Amino acid sequence: RLSHATLTATLEMSAASATLARHRVAPAASGASAARDASFRGRVVAHISGVPPARGRASRSRPPRAPSRAPSSLSAYADDRRVLGDVSATSQTTSESATSSARRAAELPGADAFAAHLASLTDPGELDKLVALLPPRLRDALREHPRRLALLEVVLDLGRAPIARFADGDEQLVSDPLTYDDVDAALAGVGDVGGDNRAGVNETLHRVSVIRNRAGNVVGLTARVGRAIEGSADLVLDLLRSGRSVLLLGRPGVGKTTAIREIARVLSVSRESGGMARRVVIVDTSNEIGGDGDIPHPGIGAARRMQVPRPDSQHHVLIEAVQNHTPEVIVVDEIGTELEAQAARTISQRGVQMIATAHGHTLENLLKNPTLNDLVGGVASVTLGDDEARRRRVQKSVLEREGPPTFGAAVEMLEIGRWRVHLDVGVAVDTLLAGYEPHVEIRSFDERTGEVIARPWLGDGVGAEDSSGLFGS
Repeated sequence: RLSHATLTATLEMSAASATLARHRVAPAASGASAARDASFRGRVVAHISGVPPARGRASRSRPPRAPSRAPSSLSAYADDRRVLGDVSATSQTTSESATSSARRAAELPGADAFAAHLASLTDPGELDKLVALLPPRLRDALREHPRRLALLEVVLDLGRAPIARFADGDEQLVSDPLTYDDVDAALAGVGDVGGDNRAGVNETLHRVSVIRNRAGNVVGLTARVGRAIEGSADLVLDLLRSGRSVLLLGRPGVGKTTAIREIARVLSVSRESGGMARRVVIVDTSNEIGGDGDIPHPGIGAARRMQVPRPDSQHHVLIEAVQNHTPEVIVVDEIGTELEAQAARTISQRGVQMIATAHGHTLENLLKNPTLNDLVGGVASVTLGDDEARRRRVQKSVLEREGPPTFGAAVEMLEIGRWRVHLDVGVAVDTLLAGYEPHVEIRSFDERTGEVIARPWLGDGVGAEDSSGLFGS
């Protein structure tokens, strides 16, 4: 059974989250749902401890606050239908254009709304630099394509017809299969392909990844469109202000790199420009965060960028950044090895804020990864004495968190504009190891006002996922 102290701390995260988020996030729960939340916590604690809950009247929650600034471009995204529910639209904003954009997107089906939103964020001139790399027949087909601004990536495989992947579906560009000359022509305009089989397009955020045969020759490539999306960090602004280290998790393509790029910009630009004026150093292994070339892309703001010569030396550059450049914040993409996890712990112990992504879809996946679970405190097998095992009502051999986590908060990026936030990684790991669902917050954007909405969620369909459930409207 979960210890009384750990369970109480977990269940009280709902109240603590409102305090943490007061600078940016407006809690969405109404007075009635807040009362149900308090009642539920009392019933569960009473069940464990045997102490009956108090029957006093639950205090009323504060009404949702208006956003501190106008909704950003990402706030217009309206493809989130499952979480928003019945949200009040009375909050005022200072940007009529962003609000009207959200309303227009809300009238479209999900995929069409996302495609229209993505097209509005795309710089046509920067997109043309990627299109110019393609063979002439593909280049002409894309330049005349009505959905080209919603392009996600182009897939080129030898002997097959090329495929263009748009935000609202895939499409075959031409019927003729690709030849060796087509592949060579596409590679001619990119930078040097590194040991990770990736290359960039100079002065852009675009990325080209190659597929090789056993002889080392390139037989396919994926040209992915890179975009700097302002506002993609708004869901965790309160965590950034607090100085916590934040770990971002999620499946490929959900926007992890885009998010940490915007986080680096927000942390580094001046306060007059809406930032936090901190000294930020980006460790950029594949030039995905700051773009290809020696001059970083303006999408990273005032952050400095350190390039990594080889993927296997990323941990060395992480330590070098702290030792040589006195950063207040380190930003790194894709922590994937034990040495990189150890470097991240060393940086955190020196008092430097870490913003990173890691291989893993959820916190539970990361906990089961022996290479990376040190990022969240590690896992150790502990043998309990007879009396302690009897008191806990568990077996004598149990799993417990080995030490303090490297990252204070973790974000599971479920989809674009919809994140699941663990406000205290230590409590979340303890709860998972005890066999329970940890308390989290589901954060998203209000489709009408652009305001950040935070809804408590206890897992198993209780909370934000179920509008008629415990925390529903």
